[in-house]
Amino acid sequence: MRTRTAAGAALLLVAALAGCGAEEGAPKATKPPAKASPSVDCSDESLGQAEWVENCAGDSEGAGTGGDSTDDAAPPADETVHVLGDPVLTVGDEGAGVLEMTPTTVVFAKKSDGNAPAKDVFVVVTVKKRPTTAAPADESSPMGPGGWQWKAPDGQALDEGDGESYNVVLGDFSASGTIQPGSFVWDAEAFDLTAAQAKGGTLVYVDGEGTAHQWKMPEEDAGPQVAEVKKDLSTVG
Repeated sequence: MRTRTAAGAALLLVAALAGCGAEEGAPKATKPPAKASPSVDCSDESLGQAEWVENCAGDSEGAGTGGDSTDDAAPPADETVHVLGDPVLTVGDEGAGVLEMTPTTVVFAKKSDGNAPAKDVFVVVTVKKRPTTAAPADESSPMGPGGWQWKAPDGQALDEGDGESYNVVLGDFSASGTIQPGSFVWDAEAFDLTAAQAKGGTLVYVDGEGTAHQWKMPEEDAGPQVAEVKKDLSTVG
């Protein structure tokens, strides 16, 4: 009787110890282990936002963006296409001041003071430039992101001063440098173009903030200063 009692006590002790071990560390048999999450390619641009946030938001390398959070976007554009004579507010060189730019006259010429174009025609556009704030301002430099271009009907962009157009100098339209508040100046932009490039083009100015402003140009001489520009060019008719 004593032997059975001892054996029974021993069995109870073993069962108790096994139960304690299950409570302290062993998982319950009735609760299956959680499945491991499948691997996610964080560089996959087709991932949904919720899935990316759940799996990739902590990626220090910027997963999903190629490790680079910057965006090489094109300069912002003024979506309005203006016409000859429209004044447009633009940011001055390096972001300083505000310049009102007003292209006023366009002239198509076969020569300028005896110089012929390298292509077919010189196109000259006069521009009135006026600061509109208390700060002096200068137009953006073509050495940076700014300057003037002629956009041909096929979309080709041609820089002011290219070809032989650098030889086009107008005495009454040749201002340069910083413009002081309360004043305005007259300048001119010249282009050396083929006949096809000149027909129905668009004048483009990129200001000191990288914004592109556009004016649709007439296909023939137009504006209040045509006679004055032709005199400066020493052209006839």
